[in-house]
Amino acid sequence: MDWVMFFLIVFKAVLFSTGGFGPLPSLHTELIAHGWATEKQFAEALAVGQITPGPNGLWVISLCYLIAGLPGAILACIALLLPPLLILIVERAHASIANHPATQGLLDGVVLVIVSFSIVVLAGIFRSNGIDIDTMIIAIISIVLAISRRVSTNVILISAALVGLLWG
Repeated sequence: MDWVMFFLIVFKAVLFSTGGFGPLPSLHTELIAHGWATEKQFAEALAVGQITPGPNGLWVISLCYLIAGLPGAILACIALLLPPLLILIVERAHASIANHPATQGLLDGVVLVIVSFSIVVLAGIFRSNGIDIDTMIIAIISIVLAISRRVSTNVILISAALVGLLWG
C-alpha cells in the first residue's frame, strides 16, 4: 500500500466534505478503485460509526483501521484533525490582516471566482438538460432568494427540487 497516497485520499475526502458522512462518496470511489477497501469494510465502518458515541466523522477512523490496521487509523486521525487546524491557522492570520484593504480586495476576488464557477456549472447543467422556461424560472427565483439571504440555502434547494418534480 502506498501510505502517502492513502493519506492524501483520506485527507482530500475529509477536507472537501461537510463532516459526518460527507467523505463517504469520495472515499468509497477512491478506495474501491485502488482495491484497498471492500463494500463489507464500508458497511462495517458505517455500522461502528452509528453505534459509537461522538462525532459521525469518526467512522472514517474505523474504516481506515479495517483497511490498513493501526497505521491506517493513525493516518485517518491526522487527516481528520488537519482541516480544523488549518482553519485555526488561517483564522489567526486573517485576524491580523483583516482590516488591510488588500485583504478585502482578495476576498472580493475569491467571491467573484466562486460566483463565476457557479455560473459556468449552472450553464453546463442547463445546456445538458435543455434550456426550458420552467428551469429558468426556478433558477432565477432561487438566485434571488439566495442573494437576499432571507431564506436558508437548504430550504431553497429542497423547494427548487420539489417545484422541479411537480412541474416536470
